[in-house]
Amino acid sequence: MWRYLKRLIIGRPLKSTDESGQSLTKFKGLALLSSDALSSVAYGTEQITAVLITLSTAALMYQMWAALLVLVLLAAITLSYRQIIYAYPSGGGAYVVARTNWGEATGLVAGGSLLVDYMLTVAVSTTSGTEAITSAIPALYNYQVQIAIVIVIAIMILNLRGMRDSAAFLVVPVYLFIFMIIFMIGLGAYNIMTGKIMYHAYAPLNASVQGMTLVLFFKAFSSGSASLTGVEAISNAVPNFKKPKRKNAANTLALMAIILAAFFSGITFLSYYMGIIPSAKDTVLSQIGIGVFGHGIFYYLLQMSTALILAVAANTGFSAFPILAYNIAKDKYLPHAYLDKGDRLGYSNGIISLAIGAIILIAVFNGETNLLIPLYAVGVFVPFTLSQSGMIVHWLRERTGFWPGKIFINFIGAFISLGLVVFLFGLHFKDVWPYLVIMPLILTM
Repeated sequence: MWRYLKRLIIGRPLKSTDESGQSLTKFKGLALLSSDALSSVAYGTEQITAVLITLSTAALMYQMWAALLVLVLLAAITLSYRQIIYAYPSGGGAYVVARTNWGEATGLVAGGSLLVDYMLTVAVSTTSGTEAITSAIPALYNYQVQIAIVIVIAIMILNLRGMRDSAAFLVVPVYLFIFMIIFMIGLGAYNIMTGKIMYHAYAPLNASVQGMTLVLFFKAFSSGSASLTGVEAISNAVPNFKKPKRKNAANTLALMAIILAAFFSGITFLSYYMGIIPSAKDTVLSQIGIGVFGHGIFYYLLQMSTALILAVAANTGFSAFPILAYNIAKDKYLPHAYLDKGDRLGYSNGIISLAIGAIILIAVFNGETNLLIPLYAVGVFVPFTLSQSGMIVHWLRERTGFWPGKIFINFIGAFISLGLVVFLFGLHFKDVWPYLVIMPLILTM
């Protein structure tokens, strides 16, 4: 009975010779591995404005300057991870870089952080997707936790069916979201130029806002940097690409970064220009959509595409977590069960472990994205810091190509990432303290 049910849900077993057919093209790789990073534009600007509004509406002007700093960090991280793809094509990303250049203990800190981060990726993506659903359908507001858990289970089953099936399924929601955001930003810009959207910003960009401090600005910046989560996923999954693996992975990363930068800057500008104020029951993106589209069909398409990409953004975690767990298990720091492939040639034990961890996080944090974001950011920027500083050591040892320029890029990324980690612990300690409990437990395991 169980065997037939398993075949119905997961599909027939694949032969090992079918594995090449599971490899990713750039088109499918963008859908499978970029959904987390691209979907973060749905809440990145909102996280910045949620901090700034605690001072005043005039302080919302600083979202533009915080966004500019986020884009600088995105550029440094993207260039750094392109280097990692070419230098360490076996996958594992920050874990492999940190372990090779800083030693086993540091590598395990990076690897452990990423394992937790991928669980948080799934949790944050599904809870954010649920919020997009409840913004459009308020009657579902009290069922957010249950909806998020159902989404996690559905994506787990999809991934157990194999990479090719999951990538094919994800193409539609990812590219629908890309189209809707391009349409919204383009129409918004046209409406501004034609005077259909009036200037409602609460302060000009050169204004001096009373009470604004550097600490508050960096608190907003650190919250908005959640938009960069998922950038590292492609470097973790280089072996999944078709040959030439490194070139395809690097080009996919570059394309993802360009789209992410354009979306994040466009949404932040519209938020500032239209004077959007963050609300608990109506997301910033939803308010921008109403301002650009009204309450017509395009608004509901925007909300549907946002909910879909936030839900499937969890798939980035499901793609990268099993390979990272495989690399750590190969080094004998996780059970050998994570080395085994399932019937559909995916690392099933990693996929199931990730789903269980994400469901626990959703339940513990009651499905509230704002509570998960700071811990999520720490899990990202600790590996960012270790991988980019590790690449500095790599180039000092290798000294190939234009290595001084590469070191400069890695230094900028490592410096800003380290600053973010310090600020997150200093300014969000009540939200990120579980990291200091979880990490020692993982390292001990």
